[in-house]
Amino acid sequence: MADDVIVLDRLTKSFGATVAVDGLSMAIPAGEIFGFLGANGAGKTTTMRMLCGLTRPTSGHGFVTGHDTWKARYTIRPRFGYVAQRFSLYPDLTVLENLRFFGAAYQVSGKRLGERVEALLDQLDLRPKKKALAGSLSGGMRQMLALSCALVHEPRLLFLDEPTSGLDPVHRQQIWDLLYELSSSGTTIFVTTHYMDEAERCTEVGLLQQGRLLAKETPLRLKQRIKGRLLEMQIDPAMEGLARLRAVPGILGVALRSGRIRVYSAVAERLLAEWQRQWPFPELSWLGHGWAAPDMEDVFKSFSQGYVEILEATTP
Repeated sequence: MADDVIVLDRLTKSFGATVAVDGLSMAIPAGEIFGFLGANGAGKTTTMRMLCGLTRPTSGHGFVTGHDTWKARYTIRPRFGYVAQRFSLYPDLTVLENLRFFGAAYQVSGKRLGERVEALLDQLDLRPKKKALAGSLSGGMRQMLALSCALVHEPRLLFLDEPTSGLDPVHRQQIWDLLYELSSSGTTIFVTTHYMDEAERCTEVGLLQQGRLLAKETPLRLKQRIKGRLLEMQIDPAMEGLARLRAVPGILGVALRSGRIRVYSAVAERLLAEWQRQWPFPELSWLGHGWAAPDMEDVFKSFSQGYVEILEATTP
């Protein structure tokens, strides 16, 4: 579609016999904050590197602003900002020198470059560190600098590979406030993460497992695909309760959440009624129960573990 900034058409990447990205097809319109969610090794970074023209696809195509991401890789690179998972700036240059260097590389000069550098120093809390060598910064401050350098040329598309890794909660929130501001002004943001709370903040989420797209919808719609509420049991001792409930027929899985055991089952109400009539675990103390609305962690667990019985529809 004309409004789609990013398009993947059966995008595939193999490393020998290993298929890292397996036929991904999807489109991302302008202004979205698209969260690419998956475990380590799912193929998130490889997909992003193909979209940035840094890795050649084995087959299929990626398009950014209508241009093939490999054939036109030199054309598209000035049009986006990119923050890699690993620190990729110049450690022997100061914060200020890195900003000026990347600004010049993106052909930002003169008064505009000065204005952009000053604005970014304030926006990302870097002013007190502007004369410090990049290599001397903490991991969190390095991420702030990397994001600043990616934004110096005011791109309308931003690729962020786990941008808040190593950041404290204050700076994580600061970055997300900035991403909201950028998105509201029309910037498209493609962000990889394995933080479930960050997936909640995205306008749309793609769930990736072993290089395959399991689902792509808004966080709300993904949560609505889990049938009903999830049963939470307060059992003492909790760890023994986890082991015993996991073996109960009809229970797909269990997880410990805030001291309670969350039960994944399509027949949770029936199980609860049976337990209320007769509790089958005399060695365990049942202290209470409740019902919880699904969150993104539940969504990811349900899709990645194949709990199709509690999903409203099969995965795409």
